[in-house]
This record gives sequence, structure tokens and C-alpha cells, in this order.
Amino acid sequence: MGLQCSKLTMCCWSSQFNASVLEAPDVDNDENTEVDCLPVFREFTLEQLKNATSGFAVENIVSEHGEKAPNVVYKGKLENQRRIAVKRFNRMAWPDARQFLEEARSVGLLRNNRLTNLLGCCCEGDERLLVAEYMPNETLAKHLFHWETHPMKWAMRLRVVLHLAQALEYCTSKGRALYHDLNAYRILFDEDGNPRLSTFGLMKNSRDGKSYSTNLAFTPPEYLRTGRVTPESVIYSFGTLLLDLLSGKHIPPSHALDLIRDRNLQMLTDSCLEGQFSDDDGTELVRLASRCLQYEPRERPNPKSLVAALTPLQKETEAPSHVLMGIPHSASFTPLSPLGEACSRRDLTAIHEVLEKISYKDDEGVTNELSFQMWTDQMQETLNSKKKGDVAFRQKDFREAIECYTQFIDGGTMVSPTVFARRSLCYLMNEMPQEALNDAMQAQVISPVWHIASYLQAASLAALGMENEAQVALKEGATLEAKKNATAGHK
Repeated sequence: MGLQCSKLTMCCWSSQFNASVLEAPDVDNDENTEVDCLPVFREFTLEQLKNATSGFAVENIVSEHGEKAPNVVYKGKLENQRRIAVKRFNRMAWPDARQFLEEARSVGLLRNNRLTNLLGCCCEGDERLLVAEYMPNETLAKHLFHWETHPMKWAMRLRVVLHLAQALEYCTSKGRALYHDLNAYRILFDEDGNPRLSTFGLMKNSRDGKSYSTNLAFTPPEYLRTGRVTPESVIYSFGTLLLDLLSGKHIPPSHALDLIRDRNLQMLTDSCLEGQFSDDDGTELVRLASRCLQYEPRERPNPKSLVAALTPLQKETEAPSHVLMGIPHSASFTPLSPLGEACSRRDLTAIHEVLEKISYKDDEGVTNELSFQMWTDQMQETLNSKKKGDVAFRQKDFREAIECYTQFIDGGTMVSPTVFARRSLCYLMNEMPQEALNDAMQAQVISPVWHIASYLQAASLAALGMENEAQVALKEGATLEAKKNATAGHK
């Protein structure tokens, strides 16, 4: 059954004008535990992060506004194959390097499975970058406002707000109660489909920065008066997120409260949710949102109270998040192509056949800045090295191919991901997996979305005995290949 306005309105009406805030007792959450398997926070060099993001390639941008955003977020991969998200700040964002490092180190102490944990930072010259765990399954905003196949289920919406409340409770217990601009873009989904709160928003306000980048209609009233973020301001923003999840739209709080007063709650609820929840559940969520949106900060609940209120509302608790979300699980695969299958079983002969067949087609579009003056004897000699390497590769003389391709690469006048891929396979043929991995990663630096580079990394990692990492690389290759085929199919 859908919501019945009269029953809901009476509860929310009394809550709106009679908001007594009860402090909740301690709530034990077995799942809400600190994470032990993550590395300690560290400082990275700019060169390391350039390599990880393929030179901050446009193809690796994952932040919502692309290159035009003042602070851009990239996906990347470290040498140890860990996937990362790298936030590169505007050059004027943190003029005080010491303040930036202190803030980053403080946030980097947090370790919790409700957060996208901060793994490190970089502070070189004017550059200020943060490094966090990479979340491959988009933002809450994407799944809630811009869904493509099906809307988010009610049970998953309840799970999102509980996980978010638990994240805020954990941060508060560690002395990090302030969060800047909490909104649907700050909640991301990990490989298992579980929602996590981005740690980027825990950094204190910097000079470029606005604590609230969204429309002023969603800004806590006390922030408009004082310009300061308080723990109670964060709870106000939590209330706006409750409205987002209830309505499936980004409704200004003042409008939502008007709907509650006017007993017009049908306008407040997402029509896609009809039949998925009871009147009591809807009543409780609207009441909680009303409490969070109280004009007086002291009348809003604290994170512990939110957890206590949301825990008994949970539905389908045994269902994994990826099932509720309808997204492929990290353990599942799309069917592999012949090349993917060959790399998964390390069939080097089959890989050789595929690379020989595609030749240099995938080098098309790779930038080679060559002036007329560069077409000299040295250039011709470099090209001859490549041709000799290709002949040796075709004839399966892999040691000779390595030598010739190395001469071509060392010539430095052209870049070719295919040459690195071919030399990578040659190294595998000669039982040199680390060198093979290095070349496969270099191919990806040159061509960030090239599936063959990921596949060869998978084969190299498996040869190094890094099976888990190999599976991740194999899945990445399959995903990139599927996207390439889908794009080709639309042309």
C-alpha cells in the first residue's frame, strides 16, 4: 500500500512543532567495524599519482563536472594494483601546505567500512592531492536521480541512510563531526554495492572552498547567518538526504516542510515506491527528516539517535546490497572474449595469435607529435627497429622481438601502446612477468581505456602469483572491452 496522508501528517505535524530530541543509548553495530586490511596513510609523490592516473588523463575523470570542476577527481591504479580515487585541488585551494598535510593526516587516521577511506595525499609545490579508496559503482545521485534501468528499491534506500548515519556516528566518535556539503554526490557505492561516505568532505574548509556548494535553498539556516559549519549543520544536510531518498527528487527543505504542514505527502513520496513500504515506515522517515530540518540546531538529533531510529526500519537485511541495487557483483563476470579467456588461463600462444591479428589498429588516435624535421635517418632507424620487431614477433622469436622493440621504445620519437603490449607478451614468453607487468601498465598509461593493457596485466599478475589482483585486472579488461563494443555498436 502507498502512503495515507492523514496518518502520516498527524505524526509529522506534532514532530514539526514539538521536536523533543531524545539521546539514544549506545547502539552496537557488528558490521560497522574499523578496517584492518587497509594500508596506513602515506604521502605520495606527484610522479606516482601521474603514473597512477595515466598523466591525469581526461578518460580517468570520475567527478561530476569533468574538467570544468574546480577540484577534479580521477580514478587510478597504483603499482601494487590497488584502485584509487585521486582528488586534485584547485591551485589556490590550500595555500598553506602545513594545514593541508595536518588535515589530510588527521582524516587519514580514520578507518571504517562505512567510509571511502583516505589512503594518502600529495603536497608538492602548488599541487594538493588526496588519495582514497576507489568506489566503482557511481554515486547516490546517479542511482537516485538519473537511474537508467530501475529505480532504487525502498529497502536499499533505508540501507543507504543507515550506513550514512553509522558513518557520521563513527566520525563523531573520532572527533571529526564536521562534514562539508553533505549531499547525494558524496555517497558512493563500493564493488559490493554497499554505500560509503566520501572522506573528501571531512577536510576542513580551505580558501577556495565553500562548505556548501549546492543551491542556498538546501543550506542550513545557521550557516547562512554565520558562515560556519557545525555538527548540527551536518544533521540538517542529513535531513535533506532523507527527503531525496523518500521523494527520488532534490526537493528544497522549505517546500518539503510546507507539504508536510499542508498534509500533501503524496507529492513528497516517490511514485516508483508504491507498494514497497508501509504507512508506519513512511511516517517514521518523514518524522525523522522533520526533526533533522528543525530551524533551531539544538532541536536536531545527533548521529547516535539517527542510527537508533533507522536500525529497526531496515528491510531485506539478508539480501546483499549488489542484489538490491541490481548491479553485477565483484565475484561475477560478464562473458569473456577470446582474448580475455586466453589471458585468464595464461594461454600465451592464443594471446599471441590475437595480438598478431589486430596488428596496430588500436594505435589509431594515439597522439604522436612529430615535426617534419624528425623524419631523419634516426627516425627511419627507429621505425626499422619496430619493423624488425614485428617480423620477429610474427616468427615467435621473442628474444629478438624484445631487443628490437626496446630499440624502438628507447628511440623516444613515437609512442605505441601496441609495441608495449607486444613486448609485454614477449617478456611473459621468456618468464619475465615483472617486466611484462611494467609494459602492460605503460600501455595503459598511453591508452587509459585500452582493454588489452588490462588483460595483459591480468596475465602478468597471475604469473607473479597475485591471483586476486589478476582477477580484478581481468574484470577491468572485460568491462573496458564491453564499453568499447557498445560504443562501436552505436556508430
